[in-house]
Amino acid sequence: MLIYDRAWIAARIPHQGSMCLLDGVRSWDTARAICTASSHRDMHNPLRHRGRLGAACAIEYAAQAMAVHAALLFENNATAAALFSEQNAAVLLSEHTPAEKISARAVTRPAAGYLTSARAVQLQIARLDDIAADLDIDVERLSGADTSVLYGFTVSAAGKLLVSGRAAVVLDAAPGPAS
Repeated sequence: MLIYDRAWIAARIPHQGSMCLLDGVRSWDTARAICTASSHRDMHNPLRHRGRLGAACAIEYAAQAMAVHAALLFENNATAAALFSEQNAAVLLSEHTPAEKISARAVTRPAAGYLTSARAVQLQIARLDDIAADLDIDVERLSGADTSVLYGFTVSAAGKLLVSGRAAVVLDAAPGPAS
C-alpha cells in the first residue's frame, strides 16, 4: 500500500515526465524512506541504453528516493529546515517548536541536492529491466549537516537484494567561480 503516489512525488522532486522513476512511497520516518518503482520494466525508460537498463541505474532510483525523503521531512516536520538547509530557516528550530509558530519565511522550500559520490556500491545483478517484480528502494540517512548528507541505500525486488551502497549529497551547492 502506498502512502504517497507518483503524482505526489513528481510535484516535489526536480525529475519530471518519464525521468520521475518512482511510483510511490510505502513508508518513511525521520531516518529513512522506502519507495517503490515499476519503471525499470518500461521500454521507454530514459535511462535505457541500447535496449537495456543496467544495474548501476539503481543509483538514480536511490537518489530520487533520497530527494523524496528530504521532501517528506520538509513537509511533515518543521525541523527539516534545520536538518537540510540553514539557508531555508530563519532560526534553527527545536523538535518541540509548534509548526504554527513557524513563519512562512522560515521554511520556504527543501534544499536542492546534488549527488556527489556513490561509494561501496555492490551490484548483485547485471541489469534491472529483466526483473519482473517491482523495485523496493530503501534509503537511510546515515549522517548530515547543513551542506551535505550521507545516505545508505538498497534496491531489492521480491525480497532479493539487487544493489546496495552509500551516496553523498551536497545541498544548495552554488556554482563555483568561473575560471
